Amino acid sequence: MDTYPSLRIFELAEADRPREKLLLKGKAALSDAELIAILIGTGTAACSAVDLARMLLASVGNDLGAVARMSIPDLTQFKGIGEAKAVSIVSALELGRRRKEQELPKREKITSSRQVYLLMRPDLHDEPIEQVFLLLLNRTNSLIKKQRISQGGTTASVVDPKVVFKFALEHSAHSLILVHNHPSGNLNPSEADQRLTQRVQQIGRDLEIPLLDHLIYTDAGYFSFADEGCM
Repeated sequence: MDTYPSLRIFELAEADRPREKLLLKGKAALSDAELIAILIGTGTAACSAVDLARMLLASVGNDLGAVARMSIPDLTQFKGIGEAKAVSIVSALELGRRRKEQELPKREKITSSRQVYLLMRPDLHDEPIEQVFLLLLNRTNSLIKKQRISQGGTTASVVDPKVVFKFALEHSAHSLILVHNHPSGNLNPSEADQRLTQRVQQIGRDLEIPLLDHLIYTDAGYFSFADEGCM
């Protein structure tokens, strides 16, 4: 384990004191230990708040997640961290956990072709060129990501199945849905649409990432390969 010189915060250069450093350089400039030191406030006669924060982190392998799981009694085992300081640390890390939880996207569960059509309306309504989107789903058919994978002219776009499954594997998708628009308003699938569906369906079976549907979108309605028994 690295060793650090034991310095009181007031003995550090002003630009290196955690509070002053945050004010001068912004929060991103501070290390984990310096941020925790601000919560601790003061150290002991033997070590600074920064030293104390470093020891706390070192005790859990510098894993902030492990610090967040520590209880008040766990924290107060460290000389210099009393109950009030422990409460500050626990409270701050709990706020961080709650913020992260709130930022998790609410995943929409896909249950019908009509739902896919409505989901794609903001992206494809009144769109003058053909575009292809990939919907990546998890095990519960909830949407992981909506990804545009190709765009072309007013009549066609080119889709490489390797690109489709590159995104599927990167996002650990369990299944997928293809959607592309026909700016002409024609709901009939072309031969290229049928070939693409068959090719992606075949690769999906081999990789155990099934293609659940391929939707042709128009402003007036849609064609679902799955609903029409074409897959």
